[in-house]
Amino acid sequence: MENRTAMTEFILLGLTNDPDLQVPLFITFLLIYVITLVGNLGMIVLILLDSRLHTPMYFFLGNLSLVDFCYSSAVTPKVMAGLLKGEKVISYNACAAQMFCFAAFASVENYLLASMAYDRYAAVCKPLHYTITMTTSVYASLVIGCYVCGFVNASIYTWDAFSLSFCKSNVIHHFFCDIPAVMVLSCSDRHINELALIYIVSVNIFFAILVIGVSYLFIFITILKMHSGAGHRKAMTTCASHFTAVSIFYGTVIFMYVQPSSSHSMDSDKIASVFYTMVIPMLNPVVYSLRNKEVNNAFLKKVQDLMDSLLNSIRPLKKN
Repeated sequence: MENRTAMTEFILLGLTNDPDLQVPLFITFLLIYVITLVGNLGMIVLILLDSRLHTPMYFFLGNLSLVDFCYSSAVTPKVMAGLLKGEKVISYNACAAQMFCFAAFASVENYLLASMAYDRYAAVCKPLHYTITMTTSVYASLVIGCYVCGFVNASIYTWDAFSLSFCKSNVIHHFFCDIPAVMVLSCSDRHINELALIYIVSVNIFFAILVIGVSYLFIFITILKMHSGAGHRKAMTTCASHFTAVSIFYGTVIFMYVQPSSSHSMDSDKIASVFYTMVIPMLNPVVYSLRNKEVNNAFLKKVQDLMDSLLNSIRPLKKN
């Protein structure tokens, strides 16, 4: 216990020590973060305001946008502060809090992706029974279950990492308090903790992948049986978008967590981490939503309504 409390702070090495790269990287990540905020928060507001988007699919998309915003915000601002001001020190408690928040929302996204695949299965394979299958209570329960499982998993991950003793180096070879990067600093035997992490992450990931895989197997079988070209194209577009995001998300997560820490290369981990902490939250609104005709129509209608209201407010001023 004395060893665990002796460590009061950690030092994050960040992405690079090259001073010539600090400002370009800061500008790049600032741009990514602004697009992430605008895209995800804009999607949430649009779904809330437009009654035509009050369906299970957009309910899942709204929560996905919320999760992307939250777990990107748990990491990116600290990274930008480190690049701009050189703030590399993070307290023990702040490190644990960052790890918990990131792990919680990343785990929620894992389950949301599986729930969205099931929703698409119900919509494509059983369209006549869709309203009966995906009732308000069903999809609300699925989303609540995603959050509960995500936060329980994050509690286990954080406890697993911070139950170790830290009495050697406090330098984290990463740009945020990621689980493998923190665990490797421990001076105690972490073999059991690593196995527990790999086992729990593997079970969660492969359960979600199983749900996604089975759902899309039935979707593809249904698509092959379709005689309508329009329906075939619409279903294929939905699948392509989902598979793009799923491949990036699960590819990087498996690469990062489903292997022993001895197999990790910190430089390659950092590159992979940039994708799932910053790039994926930015891309998801585009991949899932902005390519969707219903979302585009709803956005254009809101813009038109805003312009009309502005014109109506200006006309009385011109008359006066």
